[in-house]
Amino acid sequence: MAKHGKNYRQAKSKIANRPYGLEEAVAAVRSAAYVKFDETVEVHLKLGVDPKHADQMVRGTVVLPHGIGKTKRVLVIAGGDKAREAEAAGADFVGGAEMVPKIQEGWMDFDAVIATPDMMREVGKLGKVLGPRGLMPNPKTGTVTFDVAAAVRDIKAGKVEFRVDKSAIVHVGIGKLSFDDEKLIDNARTLLAAVVRARPSAAKGKYVRSAFMASAMGPGVEIDGAAVEATAATP
Repeated sequence: MAKHGKNYRQAKSKIANRPYGLEEAVAAVRSAAYVKFDETVEVHLKLGVDPKHADQMVRGTVVLPHGIGKTKRVLVIAGGDKAREAEAAGADFVGGAEMVPKIQEGWMDFDAVIATPDMMREVGKLGKVLGPRGLMPNPKTGTVTFDVAAAVRDIKAGKVEFRVDKSAIVHVGIGKLSFDDEKLIDNARTLLAAVVRARPSAAKGKYVRSAFMASAMGPGVEIDGAAVEATAATP
């Protein structure tokens, strides 16, 4: 296993070996940052679910109130009036079935894909290309819809997807280090509440086993479980 470098170890030494409240965690992540670029701040949640079982899969979307610090390039695959609606709503790329072979040939200059239901017969051919990248349109995340204008606006406004991985962990970026503390705190609270609301009925015992916040290159800061529960209880 690779060893961490000197800068990381120095940053890690600034983090106390204890859980932090949400506000404290944001401040600690900021104090431990050591690289020169504007890092993404991430939240990592270990959940008490078994993703091998379909009834324990945790997946959803949430619009973060302050966005993520990056405007996503949105591709809409639709035709006729829906294509025109997508363009009017600010989609970066709009096309019909002809977009499928273009993507199969290697074009990937987009960060999100929306498709109308009638296009899914063709878009389904892209499963092996878009699926591993988390870009495959899905009704559960609102990206297979006839309301393409609303879907485009949501993504542009900061809509993010969360999905538990094979290790029962959810990883989501909640903004940039350049955000002020309140924006990061608001985004973190919004995400935590959404993940807790997405708890499957089949999940037993403690749901959020652990929660950490970190910058992309920095050490993790543990978030106090009480802070997570309080956030989830906030309407």
